[in-house]
Amino acid sequence: MTEKANILVIDDDEAIRDSCSQVFKKEGYSAKTAKDGTEGLKLFKKEFFHAVLLDLKLPDLDGMEILSRIEEENPETPVIIITGFATIESAVEAMKRGASDYLAKPFSPEQLRVITKKVLESRKNFFENIYLREELEKKSEFDMVIGKSMEMDKVLDIVRRVSSSESTVLITGESGTGKELIAREIHNHSPRKNAPFVVVDCGALVETLFESELFGHVKGSFTGAYETKHGRFEVANGGTIFLDEISIMSLNIQANLLRVIQEREITRIGSTKPIKVDVRILAATNENLADLVRKGKFREDLFYRLSVVPVRLPSLRERKEDILLLVEHFLQKYGRRARKKINSLSSAIKKALMEYDWPGNIRELENTIERAVVLSKGDEIELEDLVYHGISSSSSLFHLAGGKYKNLEDIEKEYIKTVLKAQNGNKSRTAKILSIDRKTLMAKIKKYKIQ
Repeated sequence: MTEKANILVIDDDEAIRDSCSQVFKKEGYSAKTAKDGTEGLKLFKKEFFHAVLLDLKLPDLDGMEILSRIEEENPETPVIIITGFATIESAVEAMKRGASDYLAKPFSPEQLRVITKKVLESRKNFFENIYLREELEKKSEFDMVIGKSMEMDKVLDIVRRVSSSESTVLITGESGTGKELIAREIHNHSPRKNAPFVVVDCGALVETLFESELFGHVKGSFTGAYETKHGRFEVANGGTIFLDEISIMSLNIQANLLRVIQEREITRIGSTKPIKVDVRILAATNENLADLVRKGKFREDLFYRLSVVPVRLPSLRERKEDILLLVEHFLQKYGRRARKKINSLSSAIKKALMEYDWPGNIRELENTIERAVVLSKGDEIELEDLVYHGISSSSSLFHLAGGKYKNLEDIEKEYIKTVLKAQNGNKSRTAKILSIDRKTLMAKIKKYKIQ
């Protein structure tokens, strides 16, 4: 996806303003012009510009002062200084103060094209570096091997068909079923695959910082806003943004998100200047959004905007035939890390893995296999190695109770109690291990009356 650059030319020479505008329009950019510094700053505060051409010698304000104000308002906006040969020293000084480059009069259309393309590319790289830095810091929580189940075949068929479109996709499913991975799969097979894929974990954001995280803020817009922040939509420009656990959003943020979808622009907190964004939106939730709409907790208009193409991921208990394929993948992955070669599992272990209902889905299965590999005394996994934090096999969640199968609620209750005990009652760590948010854990503790 290519964004159309908007460029501001501030120069008191009408001929230069007109010639620069013509060059930019031929390149497919849009251009606005100002005859002096006052008019230029007024335009800059009103609109969003990808770059500025600034003459240092203006009739009203000093060019250096204008540069400083632009830097303060939008530090990532590249500024190209226009100067005469007699004031090259001033251009060098301007670059020390933050200007990106300079053009000495007279300059040719080709020189203007080359230098403008260079600074726009530099700006693009700035945002890509923010994205790449976050990707490097981000550790994937789990993997998903595509199995042979009919349920997953249906999901992947939809993914293949929807990837090449621009449609908004709503991915639903229980925690740990692989919603983010499906979103990445859609992005990686889309025309936007070479642009950023930006993840927003709505469940991990503090409500008061939600809007700042999504849309950014300008320096000084609120207490603690010590510098301009680029929102996630801005970083994702040209690519895809994935809003995970979107049901957590307040009605106020939902209204703002709806405006972004409709207008395709954002406004940073503390600014009145809209910024155009070209972003595909993918969303996910483990809640029933239609129920939340009926309860007045989720906007109906936003629900329909997000669920243009709904994709439901099956739970692991709905695709049992994939369990052993996933186990094999995780055994190889964690066996390599632990420098152990576990070639096979006993029939008793396979039976235990297949009989368990996996309330935490693939994420829980991965955690279980990683733990079993680490705890194994050699190159074989014992049944006891599967049990959580050293619980004896006689009380294992995998075993039958009195010759009868346990129901899912009993297993979940026992599992939560086990992890809570192992974490000395620390609910945040317990929620992280169980791969659910703290709010969900508290609801389950209340439901099961766990002390």
